[in-house]
Amino acid sequence: EDYKKEPGGKEKLKERNPKWINDDYVKFLRYGQSFIEKNSKSVLAFINPHGFLDNPTFRGMRWNLLKTYDKFYTIDLHGNSKKKEVSPDGSKDENVFDIMQGVSINLFIKSGKKKADELGKVFHYDLYGKRDLKYDFLFENSIQTVDYKELENISNSYFFVKKDFDVQNIYDEGFLVNELFEANSVGVVTASDSILINSSKELLLKNVAEYYKIEVNQDVIRKISYRPFDEKFVYYDTKIVERSREKVMQHFLKGENVGLVSIRRSRSISDWNEVFVSKEMISGSTCISSLDINYVFPLYLYPEITGLTSKDENTNRKPNLNKEIVQKIADKLGLKFTDEKEDKAGTFAPIDILDYIYAVLHCPSYREKYKEFLKIDFPRVPYPQDAQTFWQSVKFGSELRLFHLLEHPKTDQFITNYPKTGSNLVVKIRYESGKVRINEEQYFDKVPQIAWEFYIGGYQPAQKWLKDRKGRILTAEDIEHYQKIIVALTETDRLMKEIDEAAGF
Repeated sequence: EDYKKEPGGKEKLKERNPKWINDDYVKFLRYGQSFIEKNSKSVLAFINPHGFLDNPTFRGMRWNLLKTYDKFYTIDLHGNSKKKEVSPDGSKDENVFDIMQGVSINLFIKSGKKKADELGKVFHYDLYGKRDLKYDFLFENSIQTVDYKELENISNSYFFVKKDFDVQNIYDEGFLVNELFEANSVGVVTASDSILINSSKELLLKNVAEYYKIEVNQDVIRKISYRPFDEKFVYYDTKIVERSREKVMQHFLKGENVGLVSIRRSRSISDWNEVFVSKEMISGSTCISSLDINYVFPLYLYPEITGLTSKDENTNRKPNLNKEIVQKIADKLGLKFTDEKEDKAGTFAPIDILDYIYAVLHCPSYREKYKEFLKIDFPRVPYPQDAQTFWQSVKFGSELRLFHLLEHPKTDQFITNYPKTGSNLVVKIRYESGKVRINEEQYFDKVPQIAWEFYIGGYQPAQKWLKDRKGRILTAEDIEHYQKIIVALTETDRLMKEIDEAAGF
């Protein structure tokens, strides 16, 4: 319980789901600490998962450890296959054990010399590479010979890993998306996607009726963003759905809306790309990542009313935006903020702010410069410098948003074709020389490799969309939809390059 507090030990930890702190290794660290607190001099040595070194959920734990111990030595052995860790030079990084979770060697030392109001010192060493290399290093070295680097204790995170704090100071001047969009939520978790979510309304109703032995209600069927470019139907009966997140999701049901989709902490060691957009409620376990918790930030909030209404029946909405942050943006731009988009000079609206953010989060140099920070918390976005750069970013962001919603006029201008007639049955998917084959006879032709390999979050949509339809017959609508996806992905790559040239992060 002591670890479930903010640094300082007085406030409850401001985390919606601090479940990582309940891991067994964390309990053993606290258990050992309880004995050491009674002694003037002690050493606690553990080999355990390395997640506590930089996961934001553990910030209170790290502070608590620094309060007790004089010195903390850690060798981060990495090897996290869940994060797909690689060595800094791009070579293979292996775990020292036959497990997926990365590990660290941790030495907590209490010498009795530290004053009660002081925090302990942190010494850190990274060890990457193949397993044999790590074994050799550990056999040949001791605590005295390892080239540890002392880290600075930086409030409020107290990281036990190296960070570029000069870059962080610049990064921290921006605003967090979860602070801007005050109402936000993780996505819907049905606990039974195979029953409660389907691409076909008819099959959905059939599955629900057979599984739950109930008389189904068509009125509770809603759309859900299940994966990038893949909307499905969900049987949104809040008595059946395990975690409906209705408090936030209702704002996508009561009227027209759009939401930014992202995650808080990325397990991926590769480039950060965890951002998308949706006009519907989202799935919490699959929308842009199956490894991480998916969050949605709606642009507008609708008033509380009883029952679910048609989107056409409710237009009395308000921006879901922090007024202080919006005012700061307005002051920097010299523009007036309006709740709805107006065709009037000197004004900007909620959709412009979302589009500005969307452009920034798709800027390759921004992602590269701040990748360490993007992986440990919600994205932080710099305030726009002036009206000119703001509107330039808004234009890029607007195009990206429309492409990702498949609403851009260009998505109907196919760059691929589907030349062969046949069964349209998705049997085996493979890519060769611009052709995406779905069976031995049929294929999509002239598919750019960049679109085929493009990542959004943890998915390659051009591949995943087809793989999810293996064993199914593609309809004419499916074939068109896939061709639209290829346009959207190709245009996304183009726009990201243009944003990079214009932004200069």
